[in-house]
Amino acid sequence: MLQITDIKSENVVATIASGKLSQHDLEKIHPLIHSILEKGLKVRWYFEMNDFQGWHIEGLWKDFTKDVEHEKEYEKIALVGEKKWRKWATQFMKPFCNAEIKYFGPDQKQEAKIWIESN
Repeated sequence: MLQITDIKSENVVATIASGKLSQHDLEKIHPLIHSILEKGLKVRWYFEMNDFQGWHIEGLWKDFTKDVEHEKEYEKIALVGEKKWRKWATQFMKPFCNAEIKYFGPDQKQEAKIWIESN
């Protein structure tokens, strides 16, 4: 499941991933991403993994690649979670290589939120 949370910057998409992600989960954030892009801003994504178990592969990659079309419009990605997900998260976000990607441990959530909103 992908839960959308609230961070007060107009160009930040904040999510918490738990359990297994599906295509439907990523579809939830498309309107938010497009709203940011329509304002002429670059997207910043706070992606927290809490009791995360991976993803249902069927359809997920196809849907995810829609956002890769906007790879140059991603500015920062904060990945927050247990160390065991670091390699997966790095590979998952690899298509967004133009973005500055930073990994934070579970005890660094506040630091990640400050970083994602900072200039």
